[in-house]
Amino acid sequence: MSEESAFFTCIVCPNGCDLTVTQREGAVTVTGAGCPRGVAFGEREVTAPTRSLTTTVATTLPFCPVLPVKTAGELPKGALLRAMTEINSFKLTHPARRGDVLIDDLLGTGVALVATADTGSYEQASEEETR
Repeated sequence: MSEESAFFTCIVCPNGCDLTVTQREGAVTVTGAGCPRGVAFGEREVTAPTRSLTTTVATTLPFCPVLPVKTAGELPKGALLRAMTEINSFKLTHPARRGDVLIDDLLGTGVALVATADTGSYEQASEEETR
């Protein structure tokens, strides 16, 4: 009959409720949440935490050496370092626009990695290639 408690600040909405999440005999109890979304967040934080990932990818484009990117969904928290290893081994070789999928299935999770900015105009890329 062990009981473990964890304390979190809910990040689902701007209220930032202080949550106490208690696990006892497989049951999870969340107190301090101001809404049902906070309860779901607290339960998820102790059972299967996930995170969105924002970073940059390297490119071969002289006018845009790095491009900001983000995951299109959340990854398991324990997989973030492996995801960064995969992302760091990726190199963008062509112009991209905001929203373009760069890696469609990061770590086999079904979560895509997408561009969050444009590399520059496609015309600019064509000019660079002709030089």
